[in-house]
Amino acid sequence: MDITIYTKRGCPWCDGARTFLKESKVEFKEKEVLGNSKYFDELREVSGQDKAPTMVIDGEVLADTDADEIEASLRQKGIIS
Repeated sequence: MDITIYTKRGCPWCDGARTFLKESKVEFKEKEVLGNSKYFDELREVSGQDKAPTMVIDGEVLADTDADEIEASLRQKGIIS
């Protein structure tokens, strides 16, 4: 399972999503986009927008998401119970 989350510093929704993933013991890669133009370009390429948090789970994009939507998607995929 390949999980990447694109975040922005100071974003409370990003903080909530990151906290949820850590507390759920879900392995993920974080890409902070404000400090890295390559990651920002990548975010735009994969999602067609520039809002965070955006999560990619095995190629499926959850754009401009939050912890509740992430939880629902991970449960649906059987990653968490």
